[in-house]
Amino acid sequence: MSKNLRVYDMTIDEFLKVAGSNSHVPGGGNVSAVVATLGASMGAMVASLTKGKKGYEDFQAENDVILKAFLDGIEELKAETLGDIQAFDEYMGAFKMPKDTDAEKAIRAKVLETAGQQATLAPLNVCRTCLKLLEVAAQLAPKGNKGAISDCGVAAIVLEAAIRAAMLSVDINLPSLKDEAFVEKVQNERASIFVKAEELKIDILHHMRARW
Repeated sequence: MSKNLRVYDMTIDEFLKVAGSNSHVPGGGNVSAVVATLGASMGAMVASLTKGKKGYEDFQAENDVILKAFLDGIEELKAETLGDIQAFDEYMGAFKMPKDTDAEKAIRAKVLETAGQQATLAPLNVCRTCLKLLEVAAQLAPKGNKGAISDCGVAAIVLEAAIRAAMLSVDINLPSLKDEAFVEKVQNERASIFVKAEELKIDILHHMRARW
C-alpha cells in the first residue's frame, strides 16, 4: 500500500487515520515533511499578502522571488515526502531478503547498506530544503507585510521544528550503517544544519518582534 500512498491527495482526516494506524508509513520523516510544507505555506502567505500592497513598492521584485521560492519549496517538500516513503519502504523490504547461505547474507548486507543510506538521505533532504526555506524567510521578515509578519515567525518555528523532527529519522539509521565515511559526512552536515537553522530562526523572530 505504502508505495501508492498519495499523501497530498488525501484529506487531513484520511492522512491522520493512516498516520495513526499500524502502517509503517507515513512515519516520522514523511510527517515531518508534511509539517514543513505547512511552515512554508505560512511564508508564502506573508509574501502573497505583501505582493502589490501599498507601502511595499520598493520590495516587490524581491518579494516575487521570495514568493516563488516558498512555492517551489513546497513542491520540493511534497516530492521529498514521497521519496522518504519509498526509501523507507525499500529499506524495510531489504530486511526480508533471504539469509540462509553466505552468498545470500552477503547480498542482503550490501542491499541493506545501500537502502539504509538512501533511507538516511531522504529525511536529510527534507532538512536541507527546510534550511533553504528558513533562509528565504529571513529575507522576508524585515520587509514583508507587517500585518501578517507573525506568520513569518510561524514559518520559522515550524520549519526549524521540522528539521529537528526529520533529523531523528536520520539519526536512527546511522548506527546500523557500515560506511564510516558516509556516516561522518552526514553527522557533520547534521551539526551544521542545526546551528544554521537555530541562528536563522532567532534572526527571523527578532525582525518579526521588532516590527510589532
